[in-house]
Formats: sequence, structure tokens, C-alpha cells
Amino acid sequence: MCANIVVAEDDAKQAELVRRYLEHEGHAVTVVEDGRTALETVRHQEPDLVVLDVMMPGADGLDVVRILRAERREVLVLMLTARSTEDDLLLGLDLGADDYMTKPFSPRELTARVRTLLRRNRRGPDPAPATEPLPAPAPEPEAVPDEGVLTVGVLRVDPLRHEVSVAGTPVECTPGEFRLLAAMAAEPGRVFTRARLLDELHGFDKYISGRTVDVHVMNLRKKIERAPRRPARLITVFGVGYKLTDPAKNVRHASS
Repeated sequence: MCANIVVAEDDAKQAELVRRYLEHEGHAVTVVEDGRTALETVRHQEPDLVVLDVMMPGADGLDVVRILRAERREVLVLMLTARSTEDDLLLGLDLGADDYMTKPFSPRELTARVRTLLRRNRRGPDPAPATEPLPAPAPEPEAVPDEGVLTVGVLRVDPLRHEVSVAGTPVECTPGEFRLLAAMAAEPGRVFTRARLLDELHGFDKYISGRTVDVHVMNLRKKIERAPRRPARLITVFGVGYKLTDPAKNVRHASS
């Protein structure tokens, strides 16, 4: 699975090592040395993935990923950091990074994580083949756009268009957040363990910790809940995991 990858790393030896390993995997690699150049390169090339060092001149990696997500660019981001505290690591994920590695790291593990990110990002359905123009639609054409759409109360998840809305209001999700939400929306009320949700993120390669799932859930609550600290839709089942429910049904059940 070859990809266009930008490596943003100001340590020349580290950047060269990463470049060699990624090119050995068949990827096309562009190396930049600072955050500002990283931003301009991503905007110009629109790569599949960015390997992004946190500590860089010009603009650090956290600023870069913050700007990329503010611009609604869905490029995959794998962050490299020498910071080892949980708060620093989770901040990168909270800003929209898809994965992180702490230095020093194994180049072989890095290439494995890159493979995993690219594979899970391309697991969606293939685009429909081009066809001849169709005749006038049959009655009830409104059913066609909703084909395959997952609904849980006023929450709407469209896997084909990669769209989420709550009561008609669009919600922007990172690729990781969307995968978790789509999985739970397909089986509302089911309790998903962290291990099961990690499978949605990484397939069979479990490199990211279960804490990553918690961060994605925290971010989703900010986007789909009226009161994120008192969630009524994306609920914690203590000691087990999470489930997605319809708050309106919960209220009716509680009052009956």
C-alpha cells in the first residue's frame, strides 16, 4: 500500500532514518525541517499521511496539527514526541492526531503503524463505478440518499459520505472518531469494550493504548452531546466500555 508521506522532523539524522525505512516500504517521502514548511507542503501536496515531530522551529507539531484540523484537512497524522507525560500525549490526540510515538522509537514499529493507519483509512467502500445517466427516479426518491445511513435518534451517520449530523446540524469528526461512532451507531444499545473499539481503530494491530479510545470518546461527546460532562447519548458502562443510545428513548423508559 504505497502512499505520499510528508516527514516533518528537524533532526536530520532522524529524518533520514525515517525516510529510508518508509521508502523501503514503497512510499513517496518528502522531508521538511520546520512546522511552517510542513504546513505549506501539506497544502500543496495533499499527502496521505504526515509524520510530525512535536518539537520543531517555526511552528511546533501541535500548532501544525491544530491548523490542519481547523482547515478541515483529513490527512492522517502520526506524531513523534520526546514528551512522555500522558497529558502531553493526549493533547496531540485531542487536537486531531491519529496516533503518536514517543522517542526513541523503533523504525520498524513506525513503519508498522504507518501501514495500520493507511489500511484502516482505506477500509471504507470503494467508490461506485461510473454509469450512464439514469432515467427519472421512481416514486419516493428521498429513500435513495438515505441508503445505508445509520440513525440513533437525531444522530445521523452516513458511512458512504463520511458525514455526521445531530438534529440536522453537521458535525466534523476525525477519521478515528468517525470509525468509532459508525461502529456504535450500527448497533445502538450494544456495549462496546475498549478492545472492540481498538479493533475499529487498528484492525488487528493494537499499537495504541486503550486510553486513545477514551480520548476519542471525550472528543465525540463535545461534538454530539448537549452537556458533554453529563452525556446522555454516548454513555460509559463502568468497568466494560461504552454504548450509543437515543436519549429520547432513555427518558421514555425511565418514566414508564
